[in-house]
Order: sequence, then structure tokens, then C-alpha cells
Amino acid sequence: MLRCVRTLTVGAFTAPRSPNLPAMSSAFDLGPNREIDAYRRRIRVTAVEPGVVVSALEDDFHHFVVTVRHDGAHVISCEAESLRWPWSTCPDAAGPLRALAGMPLSERFTAAAKWTDPKQNCTHQYDTACHAITHAAAGRETRQYDVEIPLRDPATGATGVRLWVDGALSLSWTLRWDGIVDAAAPFDAAPWRGGFMRWADATLPADDAERAIVLRRACDIGMGRGMDLDGVPVASKLPGQMIGICHTMQPGVVEVALRHVGSIRDFAARPEAMLADEMPRR
Repeated sequence: MLRCVRTLTVGAFTAPRSPNLPAMSSAFDLGPNREIDAYRRRIRVTAVEPGVVVSALEDDFHHFVVTVRHDGAHVISCEAESLRWPWSTCPDAAGPLRALAGMPLSERFTAAAKWTDPKQNCTHQYDTACHAITHAAAGRETRQYDVEIPLRDPATGATGVRLWVDGALSLSWTLRWDGIVDAAAPFDAAPWRGGFMRWADATLPADDAERAIVLRRACDIGMGRGMDLDGVPVASKLPGQMIGICHTMQPGVVEVALRHVGSIRDFAARPEAMLADEMPRR
């Protein structure tokens, strides 16, 4: 059954409220479960000074930092830095992100797709940039997303996934291989494959849509946990259905995308280690 948070009170602390999502019991939120085998992802977005937003993402497979400069209405520049990446070609995806210069700031996560093709970008650098743009548009100071995707049951795909926003539980879904099960509205109507992001943007307020997209994206990426990815010497040896989905998987690139062996990290028991050394950049 899907559960979503509105208000969570622990001691004297009251978590942020999302008025468009149904309520759930505060007893469910015991914080990250460090005893389970789980993929984790952290995204931290900070307005480091007027007109400058730094967005950082780290998980088992990636660590990227994107700096967006803006004039309050439009993106002036978008620069990505690769600190840890799975394939030798990933850092080159900083190039397509620069096409975001000139786009109007928008609180809609999908707005950037009108300015640069997501499939020509590194998915994770692109998402990191989109978080920076929505952050600037909303005028927020800081925002942090934390995701927990426990290992799936191999037969059914069953697992329970959670998203925290600024330390407060925001979304909790129960999944099978075919998607969310026993979901309360509006997620009972969400397409799991082929259009979740479009559905979220069309159905939910901007901030709620962004939260849902963060968790949905992590559900796919987390499936790589436990796979012997270091045993794949070049990205062209990955399953054929991945061709074309991102910068590295484009024809002409995928054939020369060598594995960055030893780049995987394990944050299951230490979520606090993600972005632990990340300093605001200017």
C-alpha cells in the first residue's frame, strides 16, 4: 500500500507539509533502516549566493555537482563537474547541459527538456541541473532529498521505497516489478513505464511532482545495486534496450565508453557519508 506524508512530528520538530499528498502515520518514519541491503541516493541543492545555485547528487554509482547561474528570470550558465562516474564518457555530458543557458527559470522539473534533449545528456547530471533550476525558480535556500530503495524480491520485485525531503518522510511506495501496488490516489493512476514524469507534471503541483520524480528515478537506478557492473568492460555490452537512453548510450559513444572500474560505493549502512565532503561552490 502506498503511503504519503503530510505532517510528521517528532519531539519538538514538525516536518514540512505538502498539502496535496494524503496523510500517513508518523510511526512509520523511523529514519533510514541501516540494517537492510538498500540503494541510497542523496541530492542537496543550495543557493550559495544571489544568482548562484549549486546542486549535488551522490549514490552508489555517481557523484556530480552542477552550478547554475541565473539572473532571477533566466539561466545564465550551467556547468557540471564529475567527481565519480561509471563510464569513461560520462564527464563529456557536461557539454549538452550548457544548452540550458537562456531558458526561463521554471518550478516544473520537466521544463528543461524544451532546451536540451535529456537523452543526449547524462541522466544524472541532467537531473541535478533540473533540481538547481527549480530551486532557483522557487526561491528556496536549501533542499535535500534522501532516497532508500531496499533490495527487491527476485520473483515479484516487491519492496518498499521511501523519500525524505529535508529530513522529513515525504513519500513511501510499495512496489512490484509492474510498479506501485495498492496505491492511494493520485498514484493509483500513475503509469510506471513510459510516461511517469509527464504524468507527474500534468497531475501534481510542481513541488509534489518533483518529489515523485526523484523517487521514481531512483527506483530504476537502484536496480543496478548488486550487479557485476565492473565486469562489463564497455557500455556496448549492456542490454540492447539501453541504447539511446543517455549520452553514454548513444551510437558512436557507447562503443568507446569504458567501465570506470572501482567507482561503486556502498551507502546502505552509512547514508550520512553521501555528500559528506561536499562544500558549497561558487
